[in-house]
Amino acid sequence: MRIYSGVEGIAQIEIQKRIDLIQVIIYIGFPKLLIENRPQRIEELQMNVQKEINCVNRKLNIAIRRIANPYGHPNILAEFIAGQLKNRVSFRKAMKKAIELTEQADTKGIQVQIAGRIDGKEIARVEWIREGRVPLQTIGAKIDYCSYTVRTIYGVLGIKIWIFVDEEK
Repeated sequence: MRIYSGVEGIAQIEIQKRIDLIQVIIYIGFPKLLIENRPQRIEELQMNVQKEINCVNRKLNIAIRRIANPYGHPNILAEFIAGQLKNRVSFRKAMKKAIELTEQADTKGIQVQIAGRIDGKEIARVEWIREGRVPLQTIGAKIDYCSYTVRTIYGVLGIKIWIFVDEEK
């Protein structure tokens, strides 16, 4: 389930439940988006989550962790491509720029796929680019995957990203 939070760059959210404590860890790529009014925004978020969960006996703890290489994470990369497509940048240019950003994050390979009515054409199609190695058939390979939908003025496009990090040993 995808809920729009208004904050871009969130890679993943981890929730740990204990008997007396609920710990929420937010992994974010660009923390400057939250730092502007950091104490106020985190307290506001904590109050909203406390109301939603309606927990009386448990304490809620929210922590924000920064990701070292944000463009090495497929969720953040998909948000970047979605932003480019909404701004009506050419889909090939957006995919190539995403691949450039990922290569700087020290990955072994990446595959980006966009499907739908690309550039507003009448017939939907699938376009993809692969750079480096992406061994999808190897079970031991550590591959990060993301599926993301973006609403453009032409319709809905689907973005899939596979990032090959390293072989499991």
